[in-house]
Amino acid sequence: QVHVGESGGGLVQAGGSLRLSCATSGRPLGNYNVGWFRQAPGKEREFVAAIRWNAGSTDYADSVKGRFTISRDNAKNTVFLQMNSLKPEDTAVYYCNVGGVYGGTYSPGPYWGQGTQVTVSS
Repeated sequence: QVHVGESGGGLVQAGGSLRLSCATSGRPLGNYNVGWFRQAPGKEREFVAAIRWNAGSTDYADSVKGRFTISRDNAKNTVFLQMNSLKPEDTAVYYCNVGGVYGGTYSPGPYWGQGTQVTVSS
């Protein structure tokens, strides 16, 4: 069993930055691909970014390319999402997903965190 927890959300003005963290317990994070998703009110959950287990490659949604950076520190069982140049449309609950599969795109795996709220004011 893998337990997933997110942190780092908050309220920020447009143009600002936040760094989200995803930490796991139960099994070493280094064994897993990890993705970030988000869900805004009234919308479906959408893919944001993903990183392979060995940090060999990363993928991003077009809407965040050039602004968000996903990285990982397997020694600390933590994956980060650095979010810069935030926009009001980035407002959502951000979820970390662990254990997904790459098949051209990142398909989410079975382990989800509870989410962390990101609110960007205009």
